[in-house]
Amino acid sequence: MNRTVVLFFLLIISLNSGVFANPPLIISTCRTNLSEQDTLRKNQDLYNGKVWINKHRRINGDPYLFANYFLPGTVSANGKIYKNLTIRYDIFSDEITIPVNRQEILQLNKEMIDSFTLSFENQVFKFIQIRDTLNRIDEYKGYINVLYQQKSALFIKYIKLITPEITDKSDGNFLQTRRIFIVKDGIVSQIGSVNDLYKVLKTDKTQAKEFLKKNKLKISKDKPESFIPLIRYYDVKGL
Repeated sequence: MNRTVVLFFLLIISLNSGVFANPPLIISTCRTNLSEQDTLRKNQDLYNGKVWINKHRRINGDPYLFANYFLPGTVSANGKIYKNLTIRYDIFSDEITIPVNRQEILQLNKEMIDSFTLSFENQVFKFIQIRDTLNRIDEYKGYINVLYQQKSALFIKYIKLITPEITDKSDGNFLQTRRIFIVKDGIVSQIGSVNDLYKVLKTDKTQAKEFLKKNKLKISKDKPESFIPLIRYYDVKGL
């Protein structure tokens, strides 16, 4: 039999027997590994932290904000912005974690980080780290969510606590809460109600309600972002 014909039949048999089966899987794996290596090289300055270890296996729930999976985000560290990341914000420990590869998760070096963003449900949340004199207030330090920042500023501090409910199956439950802060004239005030906001803005309810009614606005402690138009109004007025 012609040698070329023999080689052709051997090739057909090899393909059918699976010797060269699933080349797309091999290519996909190579691409994934190359992608991980490229990411490591690109973000090597950011990956300056310690390996994350799950210390809450016996706690019901999770310590993260929004979701227990990694979310799209960016990180600003030492003045450099790192984009197209996937990160989690552990609000119990007030730390950011990031996957280095398929097996390893890293807790970022907090001393390096200036700010970061998280994208969740078509909304981008911006967080900054408080390092100035305002950091002396226990509830107002670490990472805080920036809602508004002009002449005055409006922030949210997200917190998770562990309830002391120890059973045979668990050592408690994660409970999430938050605190709302406004900074006006360099003074930090916690906002627990709409009346607290009026006091900080140094306005009477009648005047504020007239502005809200005229612009068809409603404000509620349950929606801190609803405070923004009123705060901006008094910023512009210079009060």
